[in-house]
Amino acid sequence: EQPIFSCKAHVFHIDPKTKRSWISASSSAVSVSFFYDSTRSLYRIISVEGTKAVINSTITPNMTFTKTSQKFGQWSDVRANTVYGLGFSSEAELNKFIEKFQEVKEATRLAAAKANANGTSSGPGESPKHQAKTGEKAPPPTTTAPSPPTMVTGSGEAQLKYENDRLNSANAKKWEIELATLKNNNVRLTSALQESTANVEEWKRQLQSYKEENQRLKTKYIELEAAKGSTEAAVELRKELQSLRSRLESLDLESRNKDDEIKRLNKQQAAPLADQEERFKNLQQENAELQAGVSLAQAQLETAISAQESQRRVLDTLNSQLAARVQELAAIHRCGSKDSVGAVGEVKGGIVRVQSEAEAGVKGCK
Repeated sequence: EQPIFSCKAHVFHIDPKTKRSWISASSSAVSVSFFYDSTRSLYRIISVEGTKAVINSTITPNMTFTKTSQKFGQWSDVRANTVYGLGFSSEAELNKFIEKFQEVKEATRLAAAKANANGTSSGPGESPKHQAKTGEKAPPPTTTAPSPPTMVTGSGEAQLKYENDRLNSANAKKWEIELATLKNNNVRLTSALQESTANVEEWKRQLQSYKEENQRLKTKYIELEAAKGSTEAAVELRKELQSLRSRLESLDLESRNKDDEIKRLNKQQAAPLADQEERFKNLQQENAELQAGVSLAQAQLETAISAQESQRRVLDTLNSQLAARVQELAAIHRCGSKDSVGAVGEVKGGIVRVQSEAEAGVKGCK
């Protein structure tokens, strides 16, 4: 393949042991070229002296070329685990190399951004595929409470039975409403809990990504710190590391806040359940008291009916006695006029006695 750009420079490698001195990788100025790898869609910097490749570096969007003097520059390749240095014959050639380095780095960044925008990276001749997923939430089911029973007119026992049924129906309706409210609250709390959990997982993934980036920058910082003439790059990296530390602290704080929110939602979900159970128990106790009142009223009704029956029997007895007295009066009247006056008095006395006995019997029933 034809190079995109070529220049002449002395090639150096950082000492892998001390990380503080340079080791000459070429005996003289060699050709340093930019190549585009079309099979992998990558840009490379390659330099060969004889049969030895002194530079084989793949350019990434995160690489930085640092000009450390008028004729010397360097960059770090994390993949190759080394730092490359180039010495040029003039500052103009160094500036041309820096310009081409920035141009290729920007092209690499745009290609990576385009691949991320498409959702998946593809090789030559391939096209990204997009899949859309849609989700719909079904509305929660609605519950209808049963209507109260129709009022039935009749005796006292039927009235009490109707009241008992009406109270039971009212309590059942109240329980259904409470249960529906509890279900809706549970659905809302569960949805909020799931959303918070998903957010926490996303923050954790981002935090891990930032930690990896921080570790990579630390390695780069150590390499640049060991190299000669890298003061400006080290200051810039310190600022970047400080910024990343601040972001990591912020993400840690947000992660803890999300964990606290999840705990709070769990408590909120448990509290309504306990309240509803307590209210349910109270309603059951209230229903038991109402049923006891109905039983007492039924007993009182049965007692009143029994007393009324006893009073009726007493009145029947008195009516029989009164009829017998009237028959005696008729017999006496037929006996003759002589004894009519005395008989009439005796009958009147008997009627008075019957009335007195009837009144006494009524008072006894009461």
